[in-house]
Amino acid sequence: MKEIEVRSPWDNIPFEKIKTDSSSEIEEILLNGYNLSLNKTNEFPLHKRIEVLKKFSLLIKENIDFLANQAVKEGGKPLKDTLVEINRGYEGVESCIEILKSEAGSVIPMNLNLASKDRIAFTQKEPIGLVLAISAFNHPFNLIIHQIIPAIAVGCPVIVKPSEDTPLSCISIIKMLKEAGLPNLWCQLAMPEDIKLATKMVEDNRISFLSFIGSSKVGWFLKSRLAPGTRCALEHGGMAPVFIEDDIGDMDETIKAITKGAFYHAGQVCVSVQKVFIKKIIFEEFISKLKVNVKKLIVDNPNDVNTEVGPLIRPKEVDRINDWVNESKKNGANVITGGRKLSETVYEPTIISDVSDTDKLSNSEVFGPLVNVYQYDDLNNAISLANNCRSSFQSSIFTNKIDLILEFFQKINASAVFHNDHTAFRVDWMPFAGLKDSGYGIGGIKYTMDDMQVEKMLVLKK
Repeated sequence: MKEIEVRSPWDNIPFEKIKTDSSSEIEEILLNGYNLSLNKTNEFPLHKRIEVLKKFSLLIKENIDFLANQAVKEGGKPLKDTLVEINRGYEGVESCIEILKSEAGSVIPMNLNLASKDRIAFTQKEPIGLVLAISAFNHPFNLIIHQIIPAIAVGCPVIVKPSEDTPLSCISIIKMLKEAGLPNLWCQLAMPEDIKLATKMVEDNRISFLSFIGSSKVGWFLKSRLAPGTRCALEHGGMAPVFIEDDIGDMDETIKAITKGAFYHAGQVCVSVQKVFIKKIIFEEFISKLKVNVKKLIVDNPNDVNTEVGPLIRPKEVDRINDWVNESKKNGANVITGGRKLSETVYEPTIISDVSDTDKLSNSEVFGPLVNVYQYDDLNNAISLANNCRSSFQSSIFTNKIDLILEFFQKINASAVFHNDHTAFRVDWMPFAGLKDSGYGIGGIKYTMDDMQVEKMLVLKK
């Protein structure tokens, strides 16, 4: 029997072991889920689903301290930010319940021509089938909520594979769902013993929908392996460019927002601020103040309520970022602050400029506590540089000129544009989608529920 060793990102000490699933066990999981999805007699009706979700949301509230401490221990996000994450999970469940109250099909117009004469047509929404959810480590509680609760809400059995780094929050969610009355096998944990077996799950034609959160390399590969007819949603990463004009009213507030957006969860966020384009006339002043603000960040044990920046998920990620920074330094980049390992698990919050266009820091998602800064005279040129990236997700602009905001909105290649705010902003009822390499489909509670349903039409003839 193979096991996964769960380690604390802060000190890299193992504290839990999780059993993995063999090929025969994965087959049993798939078969159980598929058989449930075939049952059209609705043994788990809507009112029962709502009842389960209501009880589940109460359990989240009752266990918030336990859930937060567990997520901190396995994921390394600072406690104060993790508490926000658990509350977001609760709100996500409540959103599902509210959406269910207004979910409906539509009436299709008939009698518009002779062919449609004497007919009445309407649709109703039905669950798409068996859902496979593959999740990431960086929000071990809320990401799982976003992937499996919409499935359960609309009546889809779901198999969930959490990150091997952070499986405990997922296990707790499943336990609480069962405590809330979720029928057996409607939400199954799958921990395949190797990558080959995980890929085999994705390829299985009994899967109707794949929800994937993780790297673009893995996501696009898995999409290519889907059986014909299997639908999917992919959520990858980006470089989240931010643009700062010279008319900002309060520079200190802008710097505060940039610092939060860049260094929240040590930059391990798919829409974390990675590139900041600053109008040349204010560049020196802005960088000087940003440097002071970044150096003030409290980098410490994530269990401490005062900690603002914690560890990266694995020591090898610290080494990777350090290698990338050293590469850029050799190519002439200027490290304004940071640029070094503080321990095997922690990297110093870093600001860097003059990075070569060919460096990894320019062309790849860093997913760490680092921000590239650039200066520009012409906004259009800066937008062109940002648009050349293969990833495209959220972006933002700091300015008080409405015409500039609208121009930026039209020209920037992004799925969402924020005004006077950082790119890591998100509420769970808004659409959340990556473009280009950054993803496929639309995330967000409502949009995920839509993806996991089909509209079935009935045409009645008089």
